[in-house]
Amino acid sequence: MEFIETDLGTILEILNKLEADTKPNWGNMSAQRMVEHLTDGINMARGIGDFKLVVPEEKANQLKSFLFTDKPMAQNLQVPFATPETVLRNSNLEFALDEFTLTWVDYEEEMEANPALKTIHPFYGELTREEWLRMHSKHITHHFQQFGLIE
Repeated sequence: MEFIETDLGTILEILNKLEADTKPNWGNMSAQRMVEHLTDGINMARGIGDFKLVVPEEKANQLKSFLFTDKPMAQNLQVPFATPETVLRNSNLEFALDEFTLTWVDYEEEMEANPALKTIHPFYGELTREEWLRMHSKHITHHFQQFGLIE
């Protein structure tokens, strides 16, 4: 399977096709919630938020290998850090897209300034810059398919 390039221009070109009333092919996220969820993932990679490993460390190392397979992320996966009760931060989709863009730019600048930075993903453990980029690629592809933005 091909995953989206982690290039902001490419990502935004696809995200700009999203409408506030776009319904997902699976799951119950709104379009705006999905964009805010992607922003949360970028912040997680930046070390922003109180994220802890939710699986044993040995299991996280096994799960991490999944990032470098051609397998897509599972549909309807429930994770404790993204629940249906999560409150929207932005007043509309446009502001959520602005937040995503600014957060991605900050992320790129921080990674450039500190390429050795490692931060925790609750299932995959401590990830490097390259591992996070692969995570974002699979994660963004997953949600773009969820909303029919790509096949």
